[in-house]
This record gives sequence, C-alpha cells and structure tokens, in this order.
Amino acid sequence: MQARMKNPAMILPGAMEAIQGLYKATNKGGVPQQTLELVHLRASQINGCSACVDAGGRGGRKAGLTDERLWSVAAWREAPYYSDAERAALALAEEMTRLSDRGGDAVSDELWDEVADHYDEQQVAALILWIATTNFFNRLNATIKEPAGATWG
Repeated sequence: MQARMKNPAMILPGAMEAIQGLYKATNKGGVPQQTLELVHLRASQINGCSACVDAGGRGGRKAGLTDERLWSVAAWREAPYYSDAERAALALAEEMTRLSDRGGDAVSDELWDEVADHYDEQQVAALILWIATTNFFNRLNATIKEPAGATWG
C-alpha cells in the first residue's frame, strides 16, 4: 500500500511546526502520557486510521502500556485494565470522535462532570486538544491512505 500523496502537513510551509507546537503544549498539560496514548489509540481505531493505530500502539508501548491495556482498549468498558480517570478520558475520546452520533449534544453533561471529577481545567484542556489533534491526523491520513508503519513523510 502506498499513500496517495505526501502528508499535507509536510507540504505546506509552517504546518508541521504549528502541529508540533500543539503536541508540545498538550504534553505539558499534566495528563499522564499513558492516558494520552490510550485516547489517541481509541480515537484512531474508531476512525479506522491504520497509520495512527500503528503509531498509537508503538507510542503506547514506549509510554509503558502493557499488552493487555493496548489490546483491550477497543473494549475498555468491559476490560478490567483501566482506572476510572482513564475510563473518563476514553469516553471523552469516543464522544468527541463520534460527534454526529450524539444528535446535537456532542459531549454529554454527565460525561463532562465525570471528566472534571478526575482532571483539572488544564488537564481537560490538554485532553480536548489531544483528542482533536488525533482526529485531525486521522482524517489527514485516512484521506491520503497513509499506510501503517509509514514514516509520516
């Protein structure tokens, strides 16, 4: 499999630098790296982005996630491997990724309150930006058919 074109963020001057700035900011938001990797992987699974699922698995491993936690993230509600805080973050990732499924209430008040019980305002901001950026990259990569294991070039 070969991508249709080079990653658009690599083509337009300044685009990748802006995205990297967003990544740096979200990584300073105080959310554990393992949680960020889990929500990235889950959103990428929902969107069917093979390149991001592959990168999410690799990033999760690098962050210290066990095989059980990586393999089970698609079934996180039923799997015993996640904390309540991680479950709230995963639910947020799902609701933010499936906006059109919510019928006008993109993120429920109930979930918002649950997320706020586990994360402070800066951490919530980091989660929202991380999930949005993941969805951004999922859409880029799915559109250009970026293959799993690609070098993002």
